[in-house]
Amino acid sequence: MTPVYFVGAGPGDPELITLKGKKLLEKADCVIYAGSLVNHDILKVCSPQTRLVDSSTHTLEEIIDYMIQEVSQNHLVIRLHSGDPSLYGAIQEQINELDNRGINYQVIPGVSSVGAVASRIKKEYTLPHGTQTLIITRMGGQTPVPESEQLSTLAAHRTSMVILLSSGFIDQVVEELSKIYPLETPIICAYRVTWPDERIIQSTLEKISQAVKEAGIHRSATLLIGPFLNHSERYRSYLYGEWINENRHFPFS
Repeated sequence: MTPVYFVGAGPGDPELITLKGKKLLEKADCVIYAGSLVNHDILKVCSPQTRLVDSSTHTLEEIIDYMIQEVSQNHLVIRLHSGDPSLYGAIQEQINELDNRGINYQVIPGVSSVGAVASRIKKEYTLPHGTQTLIITRMGGQTPVPESEQLSTLAAHRTSMVILLSSGFIDQVVEELSKIYPLETPIICAYRVTWPDERIIQSTLEKISQAVKEAGIHRSATLLIGPFLNHSERYRSYLYGEWINENRHFPFS
């Protein structure tokens, strides 16, 4: 029986899907995609005969039943998720159901908005002699977060931090972060990064809430805070230090 493929569609730009993901889409009999979260231009590589199903109008049980119906006919089924499926992809509950039914599956990673935002603002999260840790988290909402993972608790580490799925709670985000960071601390809100209507707001902790609200942003945005946003010219890696000429020989030198 053909396995179900969970494929990461990337952050939005159709060219940021992996080659493996694109090849699977080209051969797919059925693609169950994540509604408005996936750029529909990505689906243009599918065959005209491919059945396209918007998962936003279906329950988990309906999605699983549809997968089983298709794979039982040896059809190639793609479950297309935005970004990378391993980050807030809600794939574990689907995987559990497939395991219970003895259905094989594979997961194809994708480019996350975490990496896409860094590329757009031309920054590195992990700086030599600076922060070496990246925290990826979200504000508690309908789905709560553990007490030990409150934003203020994580921010106390003062490392690079990416806050997903939280622009709709921007006031609470600011309240939590301001327990640790001064109000003049730089913060970025990146809306629908790599999409045609991408918008990146660079502000301070004091003014970001108003800026986000004025822009009408309440979802599909990534928030960034941490030392890596400051000027980083002083951070130089050991890997490419001056000692390199004394310890390495390059064939082209």
